[in-house]
Amino acid sequence: MPSTKRHKIQFPRNSQDLDQDEAHFDVFQNGTSRTIRFHDYDEIYKVPGLYEQLFYDRLKCCSHKKVCEILRTTVEQSHFNLTGLRVLDLGAGNGMVGEILKGIGISRIIGADIIPEAKDATERDRPGVYDEYYVTDFTALPQEEKEDLKSWSLDCLTCVAALGFGDIPKDAFIQAFNLLGAEGWVAFNIKETFLDNSDTSGFSKAIRELIFSEYLDLYHLERYRHRLSIEGEPLYYFAVAGRKNADIPPGIIGTE
Repeated sequence: MPSTKRHKIQFPRNSQDLDQDEAHFDVFQNGTSRTIRFHDYDEIYKVPGLYEQLFYDRLKCCSHKKVCEILRTTVEQSHFNLTGLRVLDLGAGNGMVGEILKGIGISRIIGADIIPEAKDATERDRPGVYDEYYVTDFTALPQEEKEDLKSWSLDCLTCVAALGFGDIPKDAFIQAFNLLGAEGWVAFNIKETFLDNSDTSGFSKAIRELIFSEYLDLYHLERYRHRLSIEGEPLYYFAVAGRKNADIPPGIIGTE
């Protein structure tokens, strides 16, 4: 279980001009303070309980529950066996999503993240949640690891609060998507602006194309409050659930 120790956290006084991926906070430990960016997950995971206190207690994040819930309802409404799924949790972090997946009855869950601190935090706080946890870069996945992942016969992909902002690039997500077997289930979330045509970034273009493409059969698309900003304003995301129709060929999605 994650640490129940409470940490002293302070947000900057003037944060209105900060983008979501520039947000930061001060944490006080042993009489000293240090500044950590919200997306410096390696530093956050090193402190037991800090991630949960920051994002889920202070900022009221609900995405891990939301994405797992739409996966559950989508699969069950389609009259498929939820417990038999073999899930790849991409950007698994410290295991919060894996813990929810296990709680709704899924017995086979594989975690993956690019930073070793994420795996360390999972083993510290939620041991046994994942059947295996890979620390690897999905944009340059070694062939041996790719074959090892395929051996799990994956038929479901989850990715929560990790797409965009440079955390998980589109090529990594597509690699994970292509590891799924035919008609595998997919559930993830994205910032609401990524579906806005005014966002012309390559990542946004790729996500829009994927959601409405022949490669994904869309079952569920829902706008919801992801969490609060430092100022207490709601940040909205879309939760997406669907079913894979086919592998995505190289260079098809998100090209200019």
